[in-house]
Amino acid sequence: MSSPTHPVARRATAEGIGTATLVATVVGSGIMATRLTTDVGLQLLINALATVASLAVLIWSLGPISGAHFNPAVTLVATARGEIRRTEAGLYVTAQVLGALVGTLIAHLMFDHPALTLSPRHRAGFGQWLGEFVATAGLLALIGALTRTQLGRLGPALVPAWIGAAYFFTSSTSFANPAVTIGRSLTDTFSGIAPTDVPAFIAAQLLGAALGAGLTELFYPRSTTPEPLDLPAPVHPPSPEA
Repeated sequence: MSSPTHPVARRATAEGIGTATLVATVVGSGIMATRLTTDVGLQLLINALATVASLAVLIWSLGPISGAHFNPAVTLVATARGEIRRTEAGLYVTAQVLGALVGTLIAHLMFDHPALTLSPRHRAGFGQWLGEFVATAGLLALIGALTRTQLGRLGPALVPAWIGAAYFFTSSTSFANPAVTIGRSLTDTFSGIAPTDVPAFIAAQLLGAALGAGLTELFYPRSTTPEPLDLPAPVHPPSPEA
C-alpha cells in the first residue's frame, strides 16, 4: 500500500535532513573511533556499525515522508525511469548535497574540529573505483528488488545490511553515494576523501547505479504500474514526464 503523499517541500526537507544525519554519522563516528582506539580494523568496525544503525533509523523514520533516497544515484535512476518528476529530482539532489555538507559541518562542530577542511586522504586506483562500482550496483539492485516485489518494508533492515557488508568486502569501504562522497571530501578525518579523487568515485558510483538498475529490469521486469524506488513504501505517483 502506498504511503500518503506529502508536499514536495516536506519531501525535499526530509531528504536533506536524512542525508545530513547520515553524513554526520559517518564523519562523527570516524572521529570518535580514532579517539577510542588506534586499531584501524576496530575503527572501521565502529564506523560501520554506527552507519548501519543510523541508516536503519533514517529509512524507517523518514522513508514514509520522502522515500528515503538520501542518495543522488537513487534519485537519478528513479528519474530516468519516470518514477519521479525531474523538478522534484532536482530538489532532491540539491537537498542531498547540501545536507551532506551540513552533516560534515555538524560532525566537526560536535568534536571541536574546524568547520570544513579539505581531506588529504587519497582514495584512487582501479581497485577503489571497482569497489564503488560494485557497492553502488548492489545497492540499486537491492532497492529495485525490494520495490518490484513490494517488500520495501524490509528496506530498513536489508539496505543497511548491504552497506555494512560492503564496508568490509569492498576496497573503497562503500561510499556508494555521490552526496556522501562530496561531504566526506571536506573532512580531514578518518572518513575523508581527497577532493581530487571525488570525480572518479562519483563516476564509478553512477556506472554502478546503471548496472544495478539494469539488473533490476533483468530479474524483476516492470509491471504495468511503475514501482518507485521509495522505501519502505512508495510516496511518488508515476511521473507524467515518463
